[in-house]
Amino acid sequence: MDYQPVVVQRHARPAAAKHSPESRYWRQFKHPVFIKEYAPVTSIQFSPSKPHRYAVTAATRVQIYAPRTQKVTKTISRFKDVARSGNIRPDGKLVVAGDDTGLVQVFDINSRAILRTLDSHKQPVHVTKFSALAPTQVLSCSDDTTVKLWDVPSQTEVVTFHAHTDYVRSGEVSTSNPHLILTGSYDATMRLFDTRTSQCEMIMGGGDTSSAVPVEQVKMFPSGTMALSTAGPILRLWDLVAGGRCLRAFSNHQKTITSLAFDGSAGRLLTGSLDHMVKVYDISSYKVVHTMRYPAPVLCLAISPDETHIAAGMSDGTLSVRRRQPKASEGADPPFALKTGAFETFLGGTLPIIGQGRTKSKIKPKPTGDADELRIESRRARRLKEYDRLLKGFKYSAALDSVLRKNVPPTTAFSLIQELIHRDGLRSALAGRDDVLLEPVLRLLVKHVTDPRFGEMVSDVSTLVIEMYTPVLGQSPLIDSLFMRLRKKVLAEIRFQKELVKTKGALEMIFASATLTAA
Repeated sequence: MDYQPVVVQRHARPAAAKHSPESRYWRQFKHPVFIKEYAPVTSIQFSPSKPHRYAVTAATRVQIYAPRTQKVTKTISRFKDVARSGNIRPDGKLVVAGDDTGLVQVFDINSRAILRTLDSHKQPVHVTKFSALAPTQVLSCSDDTTVKLWDVPSQTEVVTFHAHTDYVRSGEVSTSNPHLILTGSYDATMRLFDTRTSQCEMIMGGGDTSSAVPVEQVKMFPSGTMALSTAGPILRLWDLVAGGRCLRAFSNHQKTITSLAFDGSAGRLLTGSLDHMVKVYDISSYKVVHTMRYPAPVLCLAISPDETHIAAGMSDGTLSVRRRQPKASEGADPPFALKTGAFETFLGGTLPIIGQGRTKSKIKPKPTGDADELRIESRRARRLKEYDRLLKGFKYSAALDSVLRKNVPPTTAFSLIQELIHRDGLRSALAGRDDVLLEPVLRLLVKHVTDPRFGEMVSDVSTLVIEMYTPVLGQSPLIDSLFMRLRKKVLAEIRFQKELVKTKGALEMIFASATLTAA
């Protein structure tokens, strides 16, 4: 009896699933650092300016972290109740935050001093943000259903919107138009306001109020043409150009989405949720390209502008920071700088001075030492200008005198005056001057009163000087003559502006008639 041999087929071991290039990129954010706070972390925001420090808001304090070390560099704890929405100004110098008493405060990020107090809201303020295009303005959204835009220097409300009917828990100023404000509320609507008309120009959402879901987060695209909103686990895309039409709604989370963040190029969207997940979407297709799991519900999320850090705050008080090491091709700072005269001496040649783009002498010294040795350039601390040192010492009058010299450009002088105005120090800087010290102030005002760059500031300063020194007029012929010159230049400028208005009206009539004739 013939037996046929049995052939045993050996199946190859299944290959490990290969990650897509997109997933491999996001997997570079590894080795998360976990920092325990005393209460839920409700807000994280990275500074747009380098070194991209980030503000973390939890309990009754706002902490400023250094991205390289993940250590706290500043702690702001001057709040009477739970702090909300710590936000760093684009230049990295100021911090604004609200609290559950309804107070909005502006702090100096270095000294932690309270610079401005904005007290108008009657209930907790959950949103405080600087305007990216108008950094002297602050947006605040409150549980009292109002949305306010503030002028920080004068501590006054620019405009207040009352259109919402429930808590307003999210909002932002457009990064492409400083007059547009997008907000989301627990009345289930997302609204677009215009500060020029002081009206709500667009309403998105709403519908059946009995089944309406509160809007937790809103996010406007950098172009200002589209916006995103979250209600429960659902993410919606809105076309603002088409009048607020909903383009699509999708859900990849199991629970409420609590945070939205764009990457540096706005090509990827990160969403954090109470289901412990952070998902990354490709904006071109709105498909999930990567998912990150966290140990607790995610309340807030942020990614650094240089895309090297992802920070997430959780309901159990944990702050998680994931870091990615940038490649050299991405323009990262070199770990060290070679100083000409060191390495070139070892090799017997010359190297360009880094950062200056030129070489020293072409003489090649005799090679000495080991070619593998490096000399690290020591960085000297930048010396402060005289007026900066005086400002730092609160010597406002001396600081003003230092910029009134002939060799100081007017932009510097008026920048210092603007800083004194912000510090409420201009009056003290101008006070107590005799005719010798008052003369350079008046000469500066006379010279630049018709300059369109400084005209408005000159008017404000002149009003203050006249108010302060009217009682002593007539005691110094020099000061009296300078006041008269200032008055004559102002009157001449007013006449000139009136002529311009007449000319403009005549030209508009000519253009209008020409258009009708051509038609």
